Amino acid sequence: MRFRHPDGSTVHLAYCTNVHPAEDLDGVVEQLRLHCEPVRRRLGRDRLGIGLWLARDAARTLSADPAELRRLRTALDTRGLEVVTLNGFPYEGFGAQEVKYRVYKPDWTDPERLEHTTHLARLLAALLPDDITDGSVSTLPLAWRAPFDADAARAARRHLTTLAQRLDAIEELTGRSVRIGLEPEPGCTVETTAQAIEALTAPGGPPLDRIGVCLDTCHLATQFEDPHTATDALTAAGVQVVKAQLSAALHAEDPGRPAVREALAAFAEPRFLHQTRTRAPEGGVTGTDDLDQALAGGLADTAPWRSHFHVPLHAPPEPPLTSTLPVLADALARLVGGPAPLTRHLEVETYTWQALPPELRPRTRDRLADGIAAELALARDLLTDLGLKELP
Repeated sequence: MRFRHPDGSTVHLAYCTNVHPAEDLDGVVEQLRLHCEPVRRRLGRDRLGIGLWLARDAARTLSADPAELRRLRTALDTRGLEVVTLNGFPYEGFGAQEVKYRVYKPDWTDPERLEHTTHLARLLAALLPDDITDGSVSTLPLAWRAPFDADAARAARRHLTTLAQRLDAIEELTGRSVRIGLEPEPGCTVETTAQAIEALTAPGGPPLDRIGVCLDTCHLATQFEDPHTATDALTAAGVQVVKAQLSAALHAEDPGRPAVREALAAFAEPRFLHQTRTRAPEGGVTGTDDLDQALAGGLADTAPWRSHFHVPLHAPPEPPLTSTLPVLADALARLVGGPAPLTRHLEVETYTWQALPPELRPRTRDRLADGIAAELALARDLLTDLGLKELP
């Protein structure tokens, strides 16, 4: 979906296809038919943006065979879909029964992360619509927090600098500019916007015209970051918001109450990591790597909790829980509500539909498509309320 900002620029809204567990190219093409096109039809759109997730095997197939790349481009065009952004965070196995810490491998100390992201950037340059010259790829924020020492930091910076050089070459060859956004996430080496600024502006860091941040509003809220403070700091440091992921975290206002803990326990599940945070009495934020650890006594329950669980935007959990949708709205106002947008790529990223408590999970493809379409409709309404105009 495309929107005209009051300054005349185009802002893109998509939804991320990592919600659909396709690992190879055949699976990716099939998900366009089974999932993405039905969402487009529900929204009554001739064209729908998708934030495409290409796992390792799919990316390698597309990189090795131009005919397969043409096949994917044709499938997108035929089904009324367009791609201006890729989700390059998960590498493989995102549809597995247990993902947890595996999603952070390979990290930016590993040359394979560099090669995979290079493949993605080259593929995106070929998949961009004919009238669009700028693309974005989100990626993990260097690595999980441990082990990560000075040598690891130097290796990560070296790989990102090499990537930036390759992005320069892509633009020179194709006329298309692709930028990469590190996505701060709780528990990682870079879990806050302040840490992103520190990592990207450190001596020997990559050029900021090619490497910036992907601002995920669920992660921002989980870390109790204020959207205005965070975006102001990024702007002051010259760090670009390459893309933003519109997502909402799970919020428990009074986690010490038995009824609240019981409600939270329904969201503690074995597939994804649900880092959980609370404000520390002495200031700052403290937390656990997973929600079940917090419920087992690993986190003080005298102040509100937020958990890294991407809950559907349009359907916050029933009381006594809620979501951090207000943080998303505040962040969106800061990102695109000013005289010029801070980013032009927005992506709804609720990948946890099948990890919801059983009674909340969509049982059919139709119900999933209904839910994704409802999320996009909510995001569309937030954008038009900010003065953006939806384009055909």
